[in-house]
Amino acid sequence: MNENIKSNVSDLGPYKVIQLYFPVSGFHAMVVVDNTALGPSIGGVRVSPAVTLDEVKRLARTMTLKNSIAGLPHGGGKAGIAIDPASPDKERFFRIFARAIQTLTDYIPGPDMGSNETCMAWIHDEIGRAVGLPEEIGGLPLDKHGATGFGLAECAEVACSYAGIALSGSKVAIQGFGSVGKMAARFMADKGAVVIAVSDTKGTISDPRGIDIPRLIEVKDSTGSVTNYKPGAVKDTGALFSERSDILIPAATPDVITTDNADMVKAKLILQGANIPATVEAEALLHKRGILSIPDFIANAGGVIMAAMEYAGNTEGEAFQAISKRIKENTQLIIEKSLREHIPPRQAAEHIAKDRVFSAMCYSRIV
Repeated sequence: MNENIKSNVSDLGPYKVIQLYFPVSGFHAMVVVDNTALGPSIGGVRVSPAVTLDEVKRLARTMTLKNSIAGLPHGGGKAGIAIDPASPDKERFFRIFARAIQTLTDYIPGPDMGSNETCMAWIHDEIGRAVGLPEEIGGLPLDKHGATGFGLAECAEVACSYAGIALSGSKVAIQGFGSVGKMAARFMADKGAVVIAVSDTKGTISDPRGIDIPRLIEVKDSTGSVTNYKPGAVKDTGALFSERSDILIPAATPDVITTDNADMVKAKLILQGANIPATVEAEALLHKRGILSIPDFIANAGGVIMAAMEYAGNTEGEAFQAISKRIKENTQLIIEKSLREHIPPRQAAEHIAKDRVFSAMCYSRIV
């Protein structure tokens, strides 16, 4: 990119940071619109009593990079609602939140940790603006179709050859067994990979002979934890990272790989299924050790690609084709740039994503 163009803008954002307080209802929320140079921002609504503004800002930036490098006509945004996702008043809270962001038309909500297609239907019912909707009202439900998990498996097809791994027969460990982790396990197994360890908040189940994924999903859904699966060894949650796997997929919360446990990782390849699952310092350590880590906004872009396709009126088949094509191309693009320029994959990916946004910003009206 022309450095003269880049010098005209100081940073990508954030463009808007909004905190919403509802003292009568007893909760608060936040929205960050990071950048809209490429189009209205799109990003999920994270639901957790522990969600913070700093976390939402970081996630919104990730969405800017993710949408940019995926070639989508959208900027990045994110929202957080500080409630228990199991609250019996969840629908009422979502509808209050939706009405509060009705005029924030440069933010399009989607599902994220703690929210789903039903939550998006509530928002859409209030303000007519959301993605990841139920099929009955014209949506492409991301969790049902497993868009993010599908994208991770497509990413693996390209990344494995660079990591010196044969995908078929490879051993996979998955941290977090929610909607992303479950579907990642299914799609990876469909490609011949063997899932040998899975963790959730209750612990890790490990079996080097391979785990029966349909049965594990049934156990998780019926009992609430993967640790009730048999056979296999039950270990603590953190033990997942030291499992002797070829591929590690962190698919839950932010910052689970840190300088405290990065040295424990045995995998040759990390596919970041969650957003910001590793700290900057941890990624540097992993890169120094020769572990190939594909950044979140490349590896887990399947969900937002499908969401954008839904927003544009495309079909399910067209969405899956776009996910496969764009994730495979971008995985190869950033790995080749990383090798050619001797820089970490994240740095290579950020260069490409930011250049597109910076260029678009230069066409924006100067206020």
